[in-house]
Amino acid sequence: MSAKQSDDDKKVTNIADLFAQSGKPDTRKSSEKKFGKPVMDVGFCITPSLLMKAQARIGLNPVQFNIVMQLLDQWWTAERRPWPAKATLAERMGMSDRQIQRQIAEMEGVGLIKRIPRTSPGKGKTSNEYDLTGLVNKMKELEPEFTKAKQDAKAKSKALSLPKHKQSA
Repeated sequence: MSAKQSDDDKKVTNIADLFAQSGKPDTRKSSEKKFGKPVMDVGFCITPSLLMKAQARIGLNPVQFNIVMQLLDQWWTAERRPWPAKATLAERMGMSDRQIQRQIAEMEGVGLIKRIPRTSPGKGKTSNEYDLTGLVNKMKELEPEFTKAKQDAKAKSKALSLPKHKQSA
């Protein structure tokens, strides 16, 4: 083994090793540990797990789910609804504006999304604003079932850890 290889072997290959070797606690956020700080610095989107778990029950096909995720990525506060242009959504998803428009119309038809036309003084019509109240209400409607299933699974798991004679039938 050459001296160069020996030095390379001593190099720390990840930041977790660096913290371990320094004896200092790793204070990075969980997301930074998973994806890296530069990736997380680009931004992130907070999404309820229920949306993913109940995608089929809500009635979202994969393209519609992707559109919803794109909208959620731009919905920062409850008071300020997202308003990305269909062209922006289409570009991000590798689809045509018309395909996006059809999928949004379908979601609007079943009450998950409401398009609110916007205009700009002197410029006329701009991108629609998207009200996701229908989608949020659908998730709220399904939440009790998912919460109960989670509680039941937790109780079952806890019961399994008990001695056999203390487990209920």
